Amino acid sequence: MSQIRPIDGLSYVRGPNVSSLFKMPLPEFFATTLDKYPNKEAIVFPQFSVRWTYSELLQKSDDFASGLLSLGLYKGDRVGIWSPNRPEWVIAQIATARLGIILVNVNPAFKSLELKYCINKVELKALVFATQFKTSSYATMLSELVPEFSGQRPGSLKSEKLPSLKTLIQMSAHPIPGAYSFEEVCQKSSSCYHSRLDLISKSLIANDAINIQFTSGTTGAPKGATLSHKNIINNAVFCAKSMNLTCGDRLCIPVPLYHCFGMVMGVLACFSVGATMVFPGESFDPEMTLAVLRKENCTAVHGVPTMFSAILDSHKFKGERVKSLRTGIMAGSQCPEPLMRRVLKDLGCSEITIAYGMTETSPVSFQSDVSDSVDVRVSTVGRIQPHCEVKIVDDNGATVPVGETGELWVKGYLVMKGYWDDPEANKNSIHDNWMKSGDFASIDIDGLCRIVGRKKDMVIRGGENIYPAEVENFLTEQLGVLEAHVFGFPDPKFGEVLIAWVIKEPNSTVSAEGLKQLCNRNLAYYKIPSEIRFVKEVPLTITGKPQKFRMREIMLEEQKIIKSQIPNKKII
Repeated sequence: MSQIRPIDGLSYVRGPNVSSLFKMPLPEFFATTLDKYPNKEAIVFPQFSVRWTYSELLQKSDDFASGLLSLGLYKGDRVGIWSPNRPEWVIAQIATARLGIILVNVNPAFKSLELKYCINKVELKALVFATQFKTSSYATMLSELVPEFSGQRPGSLKSEKLPSLKTLIQMSAHPIPGAYSFEEVCQKSSSCYHSRLDLISKSLIANDAINIQFTSGTTGAPKGATLSHKNIINNAVFCAKSMNLTCGDRLCIPVPLYHCFGMVMGVLACFSVGATMVFPGESFDPEMTLAVLRKENCTAVHGVPTMFSAILDSHKFKGERVKSLRTGIMAGSQCPEPLMRRVLKDLGCSEITIAYGMTETSPVSFQSDVSDSVDVRVSTVGRIQPHCEVKIVDDNGATVPVGETGELWVKGYLVMKGYWDDPEANKNSIHDNWMKSGDFASIDIDGLCRIVGRKKDMVIRGGENIYPAEVENFLTEQLGVLEAHVFGFPDPKFGEVLIAWVIKEPNSTVSAEGLKQLCNRNLAYYKIPSEIRFVKEVPLTITGKPQKFRMREIMLEEQKIIKSQIPNKKII
């Protein structure tokens, strides 16, 4: 990768413009791959015995797109997908893009209340969903959320709770009452509807919105980051180039499709070069991922640091490197040096790259090179991506000198179109086309970026971004809770976990276990506090604002005291 250095001694870097940006919509992008690699293996799902070429994948996607069209779904409509990694997810991603339908990614861990919010926020017209994932029965949750659907005709649903939702499509041969099966929609395809697909695709433009991804908001309500064809195609292309990905590569994708990591850096990156996508299962399992890496001769793999750690610590690893493995992307949080050395040498992923970004920037703005040293990969997030600008600013928005710390702002093709129907959030997050990351960072004289911390009150648990306000709002809505203060606390496995300090109302009988059970029923698993502590008061500033850093310090001190009281064992 070429050396991109700061300009005029300031923390400002501009990515190279060595090649032009792609200005095509996704259907044209997919068609280009089909022309080059029709018989190349495109997608492998061992769990479902699926092994399709690019030609087969795109034909199945066209069938589903034609079926969606027959149901009255058109360009600009929002269609949600609530599912773990499955073949239908990829088909839906391609099919909705074919029609210019905006695909809305719903986190598979979401529960009923979170789903309801997302549906109403973007006015979903249809929802594609799996029957179940682990202990979450999507079918049951939907039936309980809108029981009136059971007596209604599929495609003509009516509900006061979900007024925009008209169609349910279930990934099952036996859908719940009121829903179509996924296969049934595909069978609605006909030559009449097929003939309209190309005309619709040709009417699309690169700057059209095509994807909405929900990110937690500082106000507690998730925000819908809206991305265009241009955003995600180009980011995928540059991510693939940074890995030196080619049509001969086989990329293992254990990361979730609902996130940019799977959908953009995985699926679209493979489409950009004709590489093969290999999905180990519906969700990450270290032993299953390791087995697939070996059996499918994968040359690349994506994951957050905790995933790589789990693979290496698996009892099936046995210290035997994966001989075919070469590259991939590690992102989500900083990788400790011992783990990076194990990934490079023990696992055999010698050209693994580090990536940094945010959903709002499609997502990657910085990425390391396949030949960077261990030090660069563990202490920085690499260098700026092409056609992108980044500056580090102080509290007044002025660019700071090289090496100084400030907030990282991003500009260029990769910045989202905005948060869906949220002008206030857009005003606070985007200034003169610069996306404010909320992260504290620094850029050195060589253009390498170091992420120092987070300006916003965000917690990253095992690669999942969480804003405490969302959990606080939920807790304070519960009977007997007066105040709730949620913050991140260091954890060796997940990097951070959530801790909640709760002040009860007078005479309240609420218990920590009871609150945890409520969280478990209503919130995604990663938002559930690891500990709920009842307190009479919390440390405050002179103006009365809670000091979460003091709460964290108090618990760290307690942890030190507990450790100091554990007697040291003598080594004989």
